Amino acid sequence: MEAVLKAIEQQLNEFVQGYQPVSGGDINRAYRIDTVSMTYFVKVNNKNKFRGMFDAEAKGLNLIASTNTIAVPQIVMQGDAGDDSYLLLEWLDTKSAAAVDMRELGRQLADMHRVSAEYFGLPYNNYMGSLTQSNRQHSTWTEFFVNERLMPMISMARGKKLLDAGDVALFGRLYNRLAALFDEEPPSLIHGDLWGGNYLIGSRGKPYLIDPAVSYGHREFDIAMTTLFSGFGNEFYDAYQDAFPLTKDWRQRLNLWNIYPLLVHLDLFGVTYKQQLISSLKGYL
Repeated sequence: MEAVLKAIEQQLNEFVQGYQPVSGGDINRAYRIDTVSMTYFVKVNNKNKFRGMFDAEAKGLNLIASTNTIAVPQIVMQGDAGDDSYLLLEWLDTKSAAAVDMRELGRQLADMHRVSAEYFGLPYNNYMGSLTQSNRQHSTWTEFFVNERLMPMISMARGKKLLDAGDVALFGRLYNRLAALFDEEPPSLIHGDLWGGNYLIGSRGKPYLIDPAVSYGHREFDIAMTTLFSGFGNEFYDAYQDAFPLTKDWRQRLNLWNIYPLLVHLDLFGVTYKQQLISSLKGYL
């Protein structure tokens, strides 16, 4: 941490008066840093273990910011120092979400989802949690979801002996049925990891998105992710629907799109998630 602090002082040309650990997730070490004039939030990890993670995160934050639809923390700097990489962001004073704040989050997410591109995916890969996420571009969501979301995680799970040949065969049946289970839409800019820990409400009620795993995808994917671990209220969904209505049967596909984050959790945390995963999968066969 000393090398990181020294690098930050040199870049800011300001003395760091103090720092303290704060909650920042399971992957990175997170700190509040106080200088003479400002307070910052910094994320730190081993630069060899998670190569390019903060570069990809910064690209994702900048992409969301460029849409002028929903706020993200301002990036101050990123770099390497000693054995570590770091990402320095503005410090956000936050509060618990009120109903009016969740409505605003829903409206602004809908605005972000209206931002489109020619292809599903991105020109570069990023991370989903601590796992590399492939974003090779495809012309349909079906192709992208199967080839860049499901298959890499299934291959990893097979290598860890968390899935067997019978499980893989079930996924093969899903691949054949997937296109008939939903309506294709133009690609939407999606956050990609939108659970309840990845938004903040500023002290004045302004919503922020953090820790993106962005791509251009099907917007139902983001909505489904919000339901996996809760954290979003009816006000959020009602406001989203008012701003950018989903197809009438969208709730029937929540478990479908959540197969991907369940695969990620299977690969990261083991067999605990297998029963929920296979149950969700069988619901669409």
